[in-house]
Amino acid sequence: MHLVRDGIYRYDPENYHGPTLYYFSAIIPWITGFLFGPAAQNNYGLTTFNTRLVTALFGLGTIWLVLSLRNRLGRLATLAAAGLLALSPGAVYLSRYFIHETLFVFFALGIIVAFVNYYDEGQPVYLVLAAASAGLLFATKETWIITVGVFLIALILTHVYRGLMVTLGLENKRKESTGEWIQGTVDRLGGWMKIAMVAAVAIGLCVMIGILFYSSFFTNWKGVSDSLKTFEVWSKTGQKAHVHDQTTYFRWLFEEEAPLLLLGALGAVAVVIKPRNSLALFCALWAFGILAAYSLIPYKTPWIGLNFIVPLAIIGGYAIQALCESLGQEASRLVILVIALALSVCLYQTISLNFFHYDDDHYAYVYAHTRREMLALVDDIEKVAQRNGTGFDTGITIASPEYWPLPWYFRNYKRVGYYQRVAQTNEAVIVASEGQREEIQSTFGDQYRQINSKFALRPGVDLLLYVRKDLAGP
Repeated sequence: MHLVRDGIYRYDPENYHGPTLYYFSAIIPWITGFLFGPAAQNNYGLTTFNTRLVTALFGLGTIWLVLSLRNRLGRLATLAAAGLLALSPGAVYLSRYFIHETLFVFFALGIIVAFVNYYDEGQPVYLVLAAASAGLLFATKETWIITVGVFLIALILTHVYRGLMVTLGLENKRKESTGEWIQGTVDRLGGWMKIAMVAAVAIGLCVMIGILFYSSFFTNWKGVSDSLKTFEVWSKTGQKAHVHDQTTYFRWLFEEEAPLLLLGALGAVAVVIKPRNSLALFCALWAFGILAAYSLIPYKTPWIGLNFIVPLAIIGGYAIQALCESLGQEASRLVILVIALALSVCLYQTISLNFFHYDDDHYAYVYAHTRREMLALVDDIEKVAQRNGTGFDTGITIASPEYWPLPWYFRNYKRVGYYQRVAQTNEAVIVASEGQREEIQSTFGDQYRQINSKFALRPGVDLLLYVRKDLAGP
């Protein structure tokens, strides 16, 4: 909100990850404000729909990137992968949620797609796009270092494993030697000098994008050094917060993404036995490598799962194609049945989670999320403001220690105080926690009337709403 209204953003290494999510989300409100003025910016630009639209578009963009790999993986593989991703309960849920991970996996996959296109077509623009994706990945979240590390390990293992299979006689040997293959690739890409020049431009662009965002477009140079300091901060956080055992991600995936997990495992087995497709082998190593890396870290949250969902969908799609190729056309009905069954399960779980149980914490992806009852509290306060004609000038005192995301819903109110304790006030409305009930009564006596019983903010956190008696109405 400060970025949209005041044009001010300062990267904080201890909170909220990288800046790209905020800058991309500010684009629609900025355009609205430029075209129609500040009032339109607040009323029509800075809205829940527009804010979540950004992550939804990046989610759709990730599906498009998957489809763009069809020349390497095969049409059936990418169509199946795109279908699995489009109907994944977690991918849909997180694409409708204001969170960095949706942008993060888009940029991660963007690196792979652009680099593959550069290798295949030799066009320098693709290497530049890969570098731009890497720069945006860096500017999105500090976990880029895990993703890039897994990418490098997967790339090396892909080359080593395929070479080993040739040595063992389990895969056809290249007609050319390794040295000849390297020289042929260099010649095809324009020679060492051209590759070096393009790489220098690409690296410069990657670094510049990172500096641009972390420095708040050259207005906060401290943000650049803080982007490195964040590793110290989050290495400590990763040991203390959201601690779960090492099987947690496998359990969550089995509960919510069983078709993806099972097909992904099948695809990984298929490509390990017959590593004819280097990209498929790389994606299998990426999927289970990133899953292993995050499983070893004590810090675990469901939204991290999107890092597994994307490569699992890709290698799951490859499993469908491998099944079709191994069984032949006579078994095409079986392949269709497998695809239909997998997509049907995904569709059922997606509809159940995203449209009915989106705030039910019995589901793995619903993790400390806001309950829908909280919106009733916001509606009651809006009714008080309308009834008394005070509108956004209505005074609101937030006494509850836990209150997020109320600042978003009260973003247009001019007199909101977040005290996190019971404080003396004469404002029209007080929002307190269930644990502050007796203190509210002893402090304010009969000056305020409680509206309704209580409102669930999130599991274990209930809020109470008090309205000053002269404004409470009948």
